[in-house]
Amino acid sequence: MQLSLLPHRKAVLATAVLFLASAAILLAMDRPPICECGTVKLWHGVVQSSENSQHLTDWYSPSHFTHGLIMFFLAWLLWDKWRLFGGAPARWALPIAVVIEAAWEIMENTPMVIDRYREVTISWGYAGDSMINSLADIGWMIVGFLVAARIPWQASLAIALFFEAFTAWAIRDNLTLNVLMLFWPLEAVRQWQGMG
Repeated sequence: MQLSLLPHRKAVLATAVLFLASAAILLAMDRPPICECGTVKLWHGVVQSSENSQHLTDWYSPSHFTHGLIMFFLAWLLWDKWRLFGGAPARWALPIAVVIEAAWEIMENTPMVIDRYREVTISWGYAGDSMINSLADIGWMIVGFLVAARIPWQASLAIALFFEAFTAWAIRDNLTLNVLMLFWPLEAVRQWQGMG
């Protein structure tokens, strides 16, 4: 456990404020608060559907949990191990991670990124996330971060590898493939994903 990276009261408050600010920004972007189907589901497991990325959890929730594991590792590396900036940001590692995750959620829901997903990934009909899904994704990152703070790094690595392998097997997509296809799309990968 890395006590220096666990959030203190002010960091928890900052995290809550950032979470609410993210909700306000998504609302200002006219993201739908919930699925346009009119329901909120705990789980939606059909990737190629209009309800993908619209509910509390889906096949991409493990990726956001893994974001938290990665964010914790980077915080530990930068501020605990390398003592960058004297290690002072370590106490604010969770709110910093929330800023990064929220920035991704906001950017992911811009027309440019939505169109990019449609062009090069298996998410051909992707219309962006509902607010509840984006906020749940931020929540999964927070959970991953807090879990990583309490378990050995080997366990975090094992969890991340398991989630990557399991989602690749289940839906032919995962965090690694998602990043690959967004930035360096490979037609062979796209065809393989389309066979799922």
